[in-house]
Amino acid sequence: QVQLVESGGGLVQPGGSLRLSCVASGSILSIYRMSWYRQAPGKQRELVATIISGGSTNYADSVKGRITISRDHAKNTVYLQMNSLKPEDTAVYYCYIYAEMRAGTVSGYWGQGTQVTVSS
Repeated sequence: QVQLVESGGGLVQPGGSLRLSCVASGSILSIYRMSWYRQAPGKQRELVATIISGGSTNYADSVKGRITISRDHAKNTVYLQMNSLKPEDTAVYYCYIYAEMRAGTVSGYWGQGTQVTVSS
C-alpha cells in the first residue's frame, strides 16, 4: 500500500510563487519516477514535470523556466517550485510516482490532488 500526500496549494496572485510537496509512504523499495500532473476544468490531465531516479528532469513547454521539480530521496518527497505563476496555471495538481514495492510489484500511484488558483 502506498500513500501520497500533497500539500502547498492555494490562492496566489499572478506573478507569485508556490511550492508544492508530495510525500510518499508505504512499503516502497525504490521510486523510479516522480512527476507532477495538472488538470484544469474542462481539460485533460497533463504532465507538468518529471524527475527520474538518476536526477534527470523533464518539463512541459508551457512551464519551462518558471517551474522546477526536485526530490529528496531520503524523505521520499518530491517538490514543485512554481514561480511567475499565470492564471493559466490554475488547476488541480497531482503527484504521481512509479515505484517498486518491497513485495516486488512495480506500479504507478496517484495522490489526491491539491488546488492551485492563480487570480488577482
